[in-house]
Amino acid sequence: MCYSARVRQDLHNLIRKFGASVDWEAFERLFRQRLEQGSIKVSRALEDNFAAPANPLAAKTRDHIEAFRRAQSTVWEQDLFKQKKRLADATRSLQAKETKRAREDVRIATDKIAGYVERFSDLKRTESRPDDDRIFPMYYAPVIVNDGGQKRIRPMRYTCRLAGKPSFYDRKFPGTYNARRDNLEGFWSQAYGTHHAVMWVDSFFENVPTHLFEKRGLADGEKETNTVLHFEPHPAEPMMVACLWSHWSGQDEPALDSFAAITDEPPPEIAATGHQRCIVSLQANNVDEWLAPAGIAKARLEEILSDRKPVYYEHRKAA
Repeated sequence: MCYSARVRQDLHNLIRKFGASVDWEAFERLFRQRLEQGSIKVSRALEDNFAAPANPLAAKTRDHIEAFRRAQSTVWEQDLFKQKKRLADATRSLQAKETKRAREDVRIATDKIAGYVERFSDLKRTESRPDDDRIFPMYYAPVIVNDGGQKRIRPMRYTCRLAGKPSFYDRKFPGTYNARRDNLEGFWSQAYGTHHAVMWVDSFFENVPTHLFEKRGLADGEKETNTVLHFEPHPAEPMMVACLWSHWSGQDEPALDSFAAITDEPPPEIAATGHQRCIVSLQANNVDEWLAPAGIAKARLEEILSDRKPVYYEHRKAA
C-alpha cells in the first residue's frame, strides 16, 4: 500500500500539464479550516503556492497560512520555555544529588529543545527541501477531477471517507488511503465509475516486511518488523496515478472531499522486494477518459487500468 508519496503540488505546473483550472475557493476554505481547527495536515509544497498570491482568494489563503504559523509559533515558544526551565531545574538538582529522574528530565528536555529549534528553523526557511512535497495518509494534496466537463484542481484528503459512511471510519479503517483494484466493485463501488481523480506523483514509499525484503523466514521468536523502501520510476517521469474520491457531509462536522489511490498487483521488481501492491500509473492518453467515466463501460475502465505506463521501479531504503 502506498503509505507515502512525493506529489507534484505546484498549482501552476498542474494547470499547464493538465489544462485545468484551480478551485481557489476550495483552497481558501481548506486553509481557513486549518487555522480554525488546527488538525488539518498539509505539506510545505502546498503552502508554497500562496507565497506570492495572484488573486484575492490566494491572498486570503496566504493570510490564513501566515496566521496559522504565528499561532503555531506561539504554542512552540510556550513549550520551549517550559522545557528550558525543566532543563535548568534538573541540572541544578543533579549538582546537588544524582538521581535517575533528574537525569531523565535532562535527556528529555534537551531532546525537546533541539526539536523546537529545528521546528523554528524549518518554519522560517525559504529554500525548498526534497521532502517538502511528501504526503502521508490524512494529508491534503491537490488532485485533478472533472467538474462539468472541465478539469479542476482541488485539495482533497489522502484517506477516503465514502459518502454515507460514519466519520469513525477514518479510525476503524485507516487503510482507506488506497483502493484495491480487486475491490473496486465491492467496497468502492459508489465511487468507481462516477468519482475519478488523478494525482501527479514523482515517487512513493512502502512499508515492506523486513524478513521478506531480506528473502528469509522469521526466526524463532522474532517479531515482524518493517523496512521502508523508496520506489522511483525509470524513466524518471512523474506518474499520473488513478484515484477515486468522494464528497462526504455530516450533521456536526465540516464537509469533506477525500480520495484514495488505486492499487493493483505489483510488477516483478516490486514483488521481489516482498511488497504485494503497487499504485496504478495511467497512460497520458487515457487520463481524460478516466476523469470522465460517466457512460463508459466498466470493461473499458478496466482496460484503462490495465494499460499502464511502462516503467521500471528502482528501490532503495528510505533515510
